Amino acid sequence: MNLIEVFKAIGDENRIRILNLLIKEELCVCEIETVLDITQSNASRHLNKLKSAGIIISYKKAQWVYYQIDANFKDRYNLLYQFLESEISKNPQCIKDTERLCKYKNSSFTCEQLREDKSQVLEYLKG
Repeated sequence: MNLIEVFKAIGDENRIRILNLLIKEELCVCEIETVLDITQSNASRHLNKLKSAGIIISYKKAQWVYYQIDANFKDRYNLLYQFLESEISKNPQCIKDTERLCKYKNSSFTCEQLREDKSQVLEYLKG
């Protein structure tokens, strides 16, 4: 975990948006791409950058890959983590993303449904 790599990783709006969601809870990649309305390849690229910097970790559960903030990152860069948590929560786009996440989590949609027909979920989140 190199501080320069950490700052490079957080220097992108989409990665900040992803961190915003992961600060709230662990999520499957399909949930991240749906809530943020980004492509799977785009989400994966940003997640890999955050993972390479040591900010997040992932684990596989059945066919799904879940991501969460790495506890080692929180411990090593606690002040930076607290700063990010505080400032991200004030960002207008991140506030909208959090609202979409809550709406998604309060729905009955599943990762299986996202895989089958993401457009239906996106319509629900926009409405």
